[in-house]
Amino acid sequence: RISLCLSRAESWVACEVCEGAEEMPQPLQQCTAWLRAYFCEPATTATLPVPAFHHPLLQRDSFTGRVLWTLLRDVKFGEAVSYKQLADLAGNSRAARAVGGAMRSNPIPIIIPCHRVIRSSGDSGNYGGGQLLKEWLLSHEKLQKEKLQE
Repeated sequence: RISLCLSRAESWVACEVCEGAEEMPQPLQQCTAWLRAYFCEPATTATLPVPAFHHPLLQRDSFTGRVLWTLLRDVKFGEAVSYKQLADLAGNSRAARAVGGAMRSNPIPIIIPCHRVIRSSGDSGNYGGGQLLKEWLLSHEKLQKEKLQE
């Protein structure tokens, strides 16, 4: 279990991995390491292996699966992409609404970063965890990316 303390006022996070982490199966250890890095040491996420995903939605060849894998692979930390741009990247430029459906089906939010998909107008759009959380995640990434570039 990872405990996180998120502050809405600023991009601040405290991370704590509870005892017994070494007893977790390898995929869960990878996921824990990735989430800890995302919130506490974002510069290291690019060097970590992506946790193994065994969800059926990610195993079969479907538009939703292609969209989620494309998002994971091509939209980097601190970047955002519109629903239409992601549809283009996934191979169907007329499927922006279907991209929205894929985001709602995302079984692993944050790791598959559906919060990085925004409306063409620049508005943040919807998010399963709520609009405030989506805006916080986008702000967290923007601030961390700026710190890395200093």
